[in-house]
Amino acid sequence: MSAFTTETVLDVQHYTDRLFRFRTTRAPAFRFRSGEFVMIGLEVAGKPLVRAYSVASPSWDEELEFYSIKVPDGPLTSRLCDIQTGDTVLVGRKPVGTLVLDALLPGKRLYMLSTGTGFAPFASLIRDPETYERFEQVIVTHTCREAAELRYGIELVAGLAEDPLVGEHVAAGRLIHDTATTRDAWPRTGRITTRVDSGSFFADHDLPPFDPATDRGMICGSMEMLASCKALFESRGFIEGSVSQPGQYVYEKAFVG
Repeated sequence: MSAFTTETVLDVQHYTDRLFRFRTTRAPAFRFRSGEFVMIGLEVAGKPLVRAYSVASPSWDEELEFYSIKVPDGPLTSRLCDIQTGDTVLVGRKPVGTLVLDALLPGKRLYMLSTGTGFAPFASLIRDPETYERFEQVIVTHTCREAAELRYGIELVAGLAEDPLVGEHVAAGRLIHDTATTRDAWPRTGRITTRVDSGSFFADHDLPPFDPATDRGMICGSMEMLASCKALFESRGFIEGSVSQPGQYVYEKAFVG
């Protein structure tokens, strides 16, 4: 059996010259936990050219969604950004990942810190009813350089109030979507680490400071962001978790090392 299934592209949406989203069919046998990633790509010169991508759709969705960056000289993304409806992509059969609910101890609040396309696994988790069953409040942060790069998350969250599975939780205010920029003018600016350290992040949303007794964290972004946000949690007494030994925070390891 091949390590990949061949899925058909159903929809493509470009947000900037660097970011796009696409949806594909989903093989009936494909199972994953919200927040996991999978190898996806294209067949090039008769061989699979693949990279790790978080699945942005929730585990219950009958389709698969992915959120991608465009790298002009990237072996895969320079080709993937040209896909159109009706084209095919390769999707791996074995999803894995550390950003899953089972890797966290029970808590009151779940903080999901993301930059750039690191929002993708959280796009999955905020659409999963289990997230709201486990936590009273869900806070997802998305920090980008430019305002246009926030559009994917803003549009997704805006539609969640009408979602048949999580809409009631979102409408009740249990989801906080924090957006910020580091270059463009925006209501909130600065890195999430800077805003947490200054206290402005908590003041913006009337939240208490991070507390390992009640709060849980997930981190997904660049390697620099991962390192700084890990330090942010660990300096406050948070312990890293895994599925085999749940803890108080986890981070995406797919692109590290």
